Amino acid sequence: MHNNFIPRVPWRNDRDLKTLVENRTTYTLNDCELNIFETHEVAENINLSFGDLVLTTMLKGKKVMHLFDKPGFDYLPGESVIVPPNEVMKIDFPEAQMDNPTQCIALSISPEMIENTFNLLNERLPNRELTKEWGLDLSYFHLINTQDLSEIINRFIKIGVKERSKEKDLIASFALKELLIRLTQTQAREMLEMTYKTQAGSNRLAFVVDFIKDNIRENLNLEVLSEKANMSKAHFSRTFKIELGLSPMEFVLNERLKLAKQYLQLGDYQIQEVCFMSGFNNSTYFIRAFKNEFGVTPKVFQNVR
Repeated sequence: MHNNFIPRVPWRNDRDLKTLVENRTTYTLNDCELNIFETHEVAENINLSFGDLVLTTMLKGKKVMHLFDKPGFDYLPGESVIVPPNEVMKIDFPEAQMDNPTQCIALSISPEMIENTFNLLNERLPNRELTKEWGLDLSYFHLINTQDLSEIINRFIKIGVKERSKEKDLIASFALKELLIRLTQTQAREMLEMTYKTQAGSNRLAFVVDFIKDNIRENLNLEVLSEKANMSKAHFSRTFKIELGLSPMEFVLNERLKLAKQYLQLGDYQIQEVCFMSGFNNSTYFIRAFKNEFGVTPKVFQNVR
């Protein structure tokens, strides 16, 4: 299993189903509401909206989501969508069946929690490199889950569904703050992926990302990258991690693995060739890192692509 997927929660018993389309189970907490939706039959043009901002995450199956009067897009496990208050989601379920339901969560978050969290971040961690201040950017509403984002969403599901202690709301409050931080970091990475070329001349992190992508086969280390950013190693590492949610060298590894995946999909190269073409200098490490990220060895991935 890809490590950015979130395990589904147990299905509702057939006798408990109130409807076969968007059957809803709700867990209410002080600052949020966790909804688990299951759909057990093919359906089209199902409308759904919430009064607060919502983070939705696909757990199993497939939806076609229509938002902001734009063309529909496939919505799959390993992905999340941020929806502003009162925005209508128009949803199709092209594959849902009784024995293979579609499952999704929707976490509605109070505006007070969002405002308080970002006010605290802007007070404690100002002077951001990529954006002027902490907050959510709804231009980047359809996200591929990072590992950190998947982990905190999964933890929050467990808090909502299984936690029974008196401290449940307090635990959920801490988890919500982390979730909002991970969301902004995931958005920052999406934004950087789309704009690093155009921003490279004016933004230090974009310049470094552009350099990494252009020199992925070279010996990239923290000293080289911090010099390119014109920062000390400590300041560069801290800034990169805070804004993007992973260290510079983790980012380099991710870029090399993405490149390796592309080469393997072409099917024309030996594993050893892919290893060196993607910037790895040790095939044993490459195979281990690839399996850790994608759940299978490079050879298996190449054979079943």
